[in-house]
Amino acid sequence: MGILNVTPDSFSDGGRFNSLDTALRHAQQMIADGATIIDVGGESTRPGAEPVSEQEELQRVVPAVEALAREFDVTISIDTSTPAVMRDSAAAGAHLLNDVRALTRDGALAAAAATSLPVCLMHMNGEPQVMQNAPHYDEPIEQAVILYLEQRIDECIQAGIDRSRILIDPGFGFGKNHEHNYRLLNQLDALLSMELPILAGLSRKRMIGEATGISDAALRVTGSVAGAVICVMKGARILRVHDVKETAEAIKVAHATLREGHD
Repeated sequence: MGILNVTPDSFSDGGRFNSLDTALRHAQQMIADGATIIDVGGESTRPGAEPVSEQEELQRVVPAVEALAREFDVTISIDTSTPAVMRDSAAAGAHLLNDVRALTRDGALAAAAATSLPVCLMHMNGEPQVMQNAPHYDEPIEQAVILYLEQRIDECIQAGIDRSRILIDPGFGFGKNHEHNYRLLNQLDALLSMELPILAGLSRKRMIGEATGISDAALRVTGSVAGAVICVMKGARILRVHDVKETAEAIKVAHATLREGHD
């Protein structure tokens, strides 16, 4: 899953791809590099990010979805928590709803159910503005993630979203400190007990910078690829990444290893 942020303020590439032409060129390159899913985001969810208005998010996202659907044979994911954006993006050709807030905004459950699209539910402790203010858990992080996601899955099923349409994301960096993130990475295979596809996104995040000592997010490629390989070895099915070519090459090696291990 290649990341396409059509925002001015995302932590790693904010403002680089928020014109339609540059967004399409970047998507084309990611597809050439091995992306089979393009994840379009119109609202930054970096720590401290401010929410955008519904109208502004629609103006950023829907034209990009329409253009991607017209130009490329690729699965289009829409990274949004906003019900109107879910509905309009589905009508424009999106194939997957990817919500960091796990459909908790008012109207999101009903909107997602109405689209009949698959949904990805992510664990987040608090909102982006405050989620990194001393996050705390009373149980091991992987147990907290599973408990939260199972609760959200139950809500989805009650709203008419079949469990077979649900993916899960542990939410690296969302309301988690260094210790939480790396325990979660180490214990990621605990989420396999839920028997749902795992989407993992740790590309260029602060947790990579903390481990490597690299402050510039754009230079965290090697650490991000290492994290992606660990995620695959722990059972992740989808990797949300900035650096598609480097990650795709590394994952081919991981997949070859996993295939041999199952012979």
